[in-house]
Amino acid sequence: MNTNSQITAKAVAKNLRLSPTKVRHVLKQLKGYSYEQTLVLLEFMPYSACRPIWQVISSAAANANMKFGVSKSDLFIKEIFVNKGPILKRFKTRAQGRAYAIHKPTCHITVVVAKKTGL
Repeated sequence: MNTNSQITAKAVAKNLRLSPTKVRHVLKQLKGYSYEQTLVLLEFMPYSACRPIWQVISSAAANANMKFGVSKSDLFIKEIFVNKGPILKRFKTRAQGRAYAIHKPTCHITVVVAKKTGL
């Protein structure tokens, strides 16, 4: 995807069994960093959402490398966001014949990487 004459590549992970609010907490800290700095940050963060985010960022970098031949060290995170996915609805049986709803959230993570300008 070429917008505004800047080389960009995109990757999306869909239907991840993670809460979008918990993923958003991690993503707020990553926007604007270079590709390599982002991977280092994710490696040392203590959140379970870091592994899927790491995979999506790596996929976006691989897409940029395959489509445009851009080195991974020349990339930075242009856009990174999470959207709410479908909610899995389950029921837990309770006392006296009642049933409580359990909502299991899912999310879609989108990453856009771009080549650094002014190198």
